[in-house]
Amino acid sequence: MSEIRSTRERSTIDAGEVAKFSALAEQWWDPKGKFAVLHKFNPVRLSYIKAQACARFERDPRALKPFTDLRILDIGCGGGLLTEPMARLGAEVVGVDPGERNIRTAQVHAEAQGLFIDYRTGTAESLADQGERFDIILNMEVIEHVADPDRYVARCAEMLKPGGIMVLATINRTFRSFALAIIGAEYVLGWLPRGTHHWEKFIAPDELERMCRNAGLGLCDLVGVVFNPLDGTWRRSEDSSVNYMMLVDKPSQPEALSG
Repeated sequence: MSEIRSTRERSTIDAGEVAKFSALAEQWWDPKGKFAVLHKFNPVRLSYIKAQACARFERDPRALKPFTDLRILDIGCGGGLLTEPMARLGAEVVGVDPGERNIRTAQVHAEAQGLFIDYRTGTAESLADQGERFDIILNMEVIEHVADPDRYVARCAEMLKPGGIMVLATINRTFRSFALAIIGAEYVLGWLPRGTHHWEKFIAPDELERMCRNAGLGLCDLVGVVFNPLDGTWRRSEDSSVNYMMLVDKPSQPEALSG
């Protein structure tokens, strides 16, 4: 038992990554600031999450609050760019981030918008240890920043209710992603601060699927996301060589993953 407990207590948090994003906390809601690329990326993320969640839980996507009675966790919520839309769609939302400055920024902004969101300074592991359970977990642009991706996914899976879904977004580890996501985005275009990403920490889709399957989760969907430089927008694509989103679920019956 002591070995199991010590394994659970080891954090997957990378302290350097937390400090890096906390230093930028005040800029989360500036559409022209350091997180401008996330503001542009948000519409494609939101449309995917909404479509997949409505399909899974048989909700009307045309409804004003289709996520009513659903409990959603936004891991690495930052300033709340995804958390707030989930609350507006009617969900009970928990936003967690290890950066206290990020959480304070998110709280102040949500209060100004008249939204109640349960923001917490902490980690996925801390919530899992508390026995928290969710219908939907949002794991967007987080896993490439953690110290132990396999164990991180396993702890996230613990919090997913049977029949629940987790949406992950990250960056593939390819030569193209090095050229576009690091050299292009950080050094040429200046979309992100230099050093935001480390190519060796990027995760290929088959690697992420393996982590999820090892954690008892099944692959439901995989879609690429590409940037259109002509109109400055992101769109879904069959090309997952750089950015991609993955949908996994926790089967209601364990045997659903067998074979």
